[in-house]
Amino acid sequence: MSYLILAAIGLAMGLFGGLLGIGGSVVMIPALVLAFGENQHLYQAAAMICNFFVGGAATLVHKKADALMPEVIWYLVPTAAVGILLGAAISNSSTFARENSYLLARAFGLFLLYVIFCNLLRFRRSEGGTNGLDVSGIRRSRSLTILIGLLTGVPAGLLGIGGGVVCTPAQQLILRMPLKRAISNSAATIAAIALFGACYKNATLSPHGIDLSDSLRIAGCVIPGAIVGAFVGGRLMHVLPTNWVRAIFVMLMLLASYRMLTVTPGP
Repeated sequence: MSYLILAAIGLAMGLFGGLLGIGGSVVMIPALVLAFGENQHLYQAAAMICNFFVGGAATLVHKKADALMPEVIWYLVPTAAVGILLGAAISNSSTFARENSYLLARAFGLFLLYVIFCNLLRFRRSEGGTNGLDVSGIRRSRSLTILIGLLTGVPAGLLGIGGGVVCTPAQQLILRMPLKRAISNSAATIAAIALFGACYKNATLSPHGIDLSDSLRIAGCVIPGAIVGAFVGGRLMHVLPTNWVRAIFVMLMLLASYRMLTVTPGP
């Protein structure tokens, strides 16, 4: 694998991860498939490791901007952690084993269509005259926050994503959370739960005929650029409008979804 390509993927992963409150796997996994061919279990294992660093770097920026809501994160994290372990267990089932791993890529492609739909809807929304942090109109509900945590964790474990593509829009829709608060809470949740999924997924690679060292090698090449990108993206989220980034992101996801939906079984 080309170290330069992996470094570039890491930078893009971190930039979009920090800017949009996602782990960055929706960029990293399709990019790896495009560059190196289908190997979904390997890419998911590496991406889950990287998600921790992307989410952690972005969280530091959001904390400095006083955008985090600990009373929400407190309930998101434990339920999302349960969900990510459940999702990872499903991904390791016989349905997706070995030569059937391409089915995970197809499922990922369908999930990206959902991501595109959510981002298109957000073009129509506005934070009004606020800075995107006003919480006066949010719905404070412990049970609904727990539900969002589960909805975040299961696809994160199943598809190897950070979960932000669920967590951010779900907070907006269900809790009426302003965009920048939702992105910040999502980044913190990703940072907290990613290691749970990464440890589980990487520990169960051998039944798929994959060596742990391959996952660690990919992650080691991607992480430095991902951290830099996440710091930059996190800072941009607080100073720039995001609609232009959403437009680029939607185009990127359209290409990625096509690639994932047309992927063929690996060797």
